Amino acid sequence: MGKIIAVANQKGGVGKSTTVINIAAYLGSRGFKILCIDSDPQGNTTTGFGIKKKSVSASTYDVITGKTRIQEAVIPTEFENVSILPATEALAGCEIELAEYENRVNRLKMQILTCKDDYDYVFIDCPPALGTITINGIVACDSIIVPMLAEFYALEGLSQLVNTIKIVKNNYNPSLEIEGILFTMFDGRLNVANDVVTEVEKYFPDKVFKTRVPRNVRISEAPSHGKPVMYYDKASKGAEAYELVCHELLGEPLELPKKKKVFSFRKHKKGKRSSNE
Repeated sequence: MGKIIAVANQKGGVGKSTTVINIAAYLGSRGFKILCIDSDPQGNTTTGFGIKKKSVSASTYDVITGKTRIQEAVIPTEFENVSILPATEALAGCEIELAEYENRVNRLKMQILTCKDDYDYVFIDCPPALGTITINGIVACDSIIVPMLAEFYALEGLSQLVNTIKIVKNNYNPSLEIEGILFTMFDGRLNVANDVVTEVEKYFPDKVFKTRVPRNVRISEAPSHGKPVMYYDKASKGAEAYELVCHELLGEPLELPKKKKVFSFRKHKKGKRSSNE
């Protein structure tokens, strides 16, 4: 049975798509079969895997509205063991259409249940809002990863999301849990960043990832090349951070493979002998 994890936060720009892409890529490289569901109309997870939206014939929109079965819309990526249900701009109008449907918050769940056993992990990239599409993702999942910035306003957003999770848990998904809160674009030199982490850890003990994903140029550059950061620059701080996040997710020790030492031999130039010697 595959585990379904939604990556959600109603605040934008916190690294939801980046987290989905990079966790999926690493787990795929470890031999796990992964399905990513891009339910954000911006389609950042889709483009982050190097897929051109114009080439997509069926998308998350078609699956949620019942026009296509999920198996017919899922496409493989060029990265090991990772497939994706892509998103296009058509998903932007889905909220309005879903208002007319019965069981509108269960539509994604019903589709995922038909293919869940084909994958070890299913990751749902939710849009930056607490609308019907995000609720579909939260209803469908077993647990939630919450990427967030270590900033004061982020605490308010986390509080709103937790309230939504409680409502969904009480009404639709009694087994729903928070998988973990992941601090992204983290700068430990800032007092406010460390204060926010302390505050979150106080209210959510054992629910905060020990790994902090730092601000990293390679993480920012990788999507423009259509690659997860581990395929773009495996030695970067960003790639190492997401690898450690995956170790935590799998319950493994927080250790990276030891790098092989590279020895360099300097060529020493021989000095010229003086005529007096």
